[in-house]
Amino acid sequence: MSVRKQLRTALCGLALTGVVVTTTQGPAAATPVVDGAAKVSAVAAAEDAAARSMARSLADSAWRAEAGRAVAGGKEIGLKALADTSRTRAAASLGGDVAAADRSVLAAKGLTASAGGLLTVTLTGAVDSRRAPLVAVAPSDDEAAAVTAYDTQGRAHALDPSRTPDVPVYVIGIDGDKAVEAGMKVLDRELAARGVATAATPAAATAAGTGFWTSRITSVRLNDDKEPWIKGDAEIFSVVSGFGLDGKVRVDTVTHPYLNNDGTTYYPNQILVNWSQYKYNLADVVMMEDDGDTNYSALAKAIATALLTIADLGAYIPLVDPVVDAIPSSFWTDDADFVDAWYTLSRETTGTRDGAGGNGRFTFDRYWVSAL
Repeated sequence: MSVRKQLRTALCGLALTGVVVTTTQGPAAATPVVDGAAKVSAVAAAEDAAARSMARSLADSAWRAEAGRAVAGGKEIGLKALADTSRTRAAASLGGDVAAADRSVLAAKGLTASAGGLLTVTLTGAVDSRRAPLVAVAPSDDEAAAVTAYDTQGRAHALDPSRTPDVPVYVIGIDGDKAVEAGMKVLDRELAARGVATAATPAAATAAGTGFWTSRITSVRLNDDKEPWIKGDAEIFSVVSGFGLDGKVRVDTVTHPYLNNDGTTYYPNQILVNWSQYKYNLADVVMMEDDGDTNYSALAKAIATALLTIADLGAYIPLVDPVVDAIPSSFWTDDADFVDAWYTLSRETTGTRDGAGGNGRFTFDRYWVSAL
């Protein structure tokens, strides 16, 4: 998941020294300290492999200097792109490992190679220190009490989030915005392939060539974005569902790339529902957060399986519960978190509407989109 300003602020302000070196030896020295009952997701394993490889590569002083300059000032950049810019042998070896890790991430998230590399890196801690850097990974467990990092010898360190770091710390993460953008395309395409009408399928009708009414988000606020500080900005998207003009269930996906932090009100003026695509004057919204390991292909299959059993009986049937039930429940894999849901929005809905869970708040207005 994307590691941005919250991560940098939190690591610099709260955390990371009082480094405890894991004393295991040999290959096991690079293994994260994990509870025996815990499971490691495919994405977390790929991030961890990339972190270990980068840590070893930074033993090369020339490459370490190049990497430090590239991410100076808190910039977050693609890890593969960073490695590819260098001619050092260490960077070349890292680039091969990162390419393999990126392929594992894409496969785990149900994305194709066209999405590009998702692994990113940023630099925090005592960036001007002459001490050898560490490389950390944001933990997949939202409740993790420590952060695992590696030194240039491949040894694992448990970073204590209680004191300001006195060493440079590179943090490996996932470009969440890029992942969600690619994921929505997969979700739309695979829902359509399974018979659920989406934006990826041709419109059943036009709005008589004049335009159409929409529900527009004028403001939005979340109490909890389901994203811990170690992971930075949230990656939020919504699944809008209802019955299409043909009487069959319809799903439209909407991303909210601006919705980074909880406790903050945003004013996006973003269209949420295009009412010309719906038979009834009602639709439901389920908001989710991509926690890194969301497999969009699997999510599409689960949603389609749940919704295609629902028939139009001549009256609107709320679809929030089937969509929520379809969200993967294996939270140890850091799957999509449920954020909140809004039942039975109508074209006439205006003003403030709290989500059913009391976590989110939308303010809507009616907005007419004129035809060209």
